[in-house]
Amino acid sequence: MTRVIDGIEALQAAVGEELGVSPWYTVDQAAIDRFAAATGDEYFIHVDPERARREAGMESTIAHGLFTLSLGPMFSYSIWEVRGVGSALNYGYDKVRFTGPVPVDSKVRMRMELSTVEEIEQGVRVRCRQTFELEGNEKPVCVADSVFFYFYERS
Repeated sequence: MTRVIDGIEALQAAVGEELGVSPWYTVDQAAIDRFAAATGDEYFIHVDPERARREAGMESTIAHGLFTLSLGPMFSYSIWEVRGVGSALNYGYDKVRFTGPVPVDSKVRMRMELSTVEEIEQGVRVRCRQTFELEGNEKPVCVADSVFFYFYERS
């Protein structure tokens, strides 16, 4: 269920809280191949199962780290919604670490925590910790500190 936060004061009050956890998403080879084609990153450990086994000793192909990170916006939409603000802007990431592989046909999800809300001239800068989990593993596969701007509503 998507958590709704209504306005900047409610954002500030939620600092330090877990916002929620996304549904599981299956990372299949077709999705990895589409990402590889879109980015031009067709390194064999991502797109060639036989070569990944033969030359890298892997059991399967693995998703690109950036593919995993790129699931963040989709997961975020399922976790939370901020209302009572003007526009929003994804500003990027302060820190990203790819801490484990995501094998083809595995399931990932994202846990999200609201880290900070800082006043800026036009609104607030919000930092969230995004922790990407692999089904069946205790250790996350990616941890990222995302940054958003939420601007005051225009009168």
